[in-house]
Amino acid sequence: MGKQLPEITPELQKFIKKQHIFFVGTAATDGRVNVSPKGYDSLRVLGPNKLVWLNLTGSGNETAAHLLKNDRMTIMFCAFEGKPLILRLYGQAKIYHETDAKFQQHIGLFEENTGSRQIIVMDIDLVQTSCGYSIPFMDFKEDREQLNAWSTKQGKEKIKAYQQEKNAKSIDGFETEIR
Repeated sequence: MGKQLPEITPELQKFIKKQHIFFVGTAATDGRVNVSPKGYDSLRVLGPNKLVWLNLTGSGNETAAHLLKNDRMTIMFCAFEGKPLILRLYGQAKIYHETDAKFQQHIGLFEENTGSRQIIVMDIDLVQTSCGYSIPFMDFKEDREQLNAWSTKQGKEKIKAYQQEKNAKSIDGFETEIR
């Protein structure tokens, strides 16, 4: 059954690397709680208590707004194939934009992507596993390419304009520091 661990074990790091989807949960003190599914090859484990995630341009930017108000973040993975497992990573996260040195330090870990919006670095203070016995089996077919194709078609300048229009504030009106 479930366990609480102080860090990501090598076995759990292998599990994370195989996942095609993860879920990010954040909340400011006020307003709505946000849970976002994330895909692509956009997450790297940097050590037993640290990870980095490439946040891509999308229709909203709740995670950024929440992290500026409250740095708590949870990332959850579910095993849809093989041995059942749910893995949650709890900790504090900081968000970095293209003009920040930390963004530049980590962007090279990922394939170039026109839709790159922010880098999020998470310090993990608790790792929790649970059984996942109720999670269904689902086969991975392939990544959807629509977001990358759309970003590439737009180009950097139109992506920046889109971010200014659609990603500068959360649905609760919180700033995201999109520049």
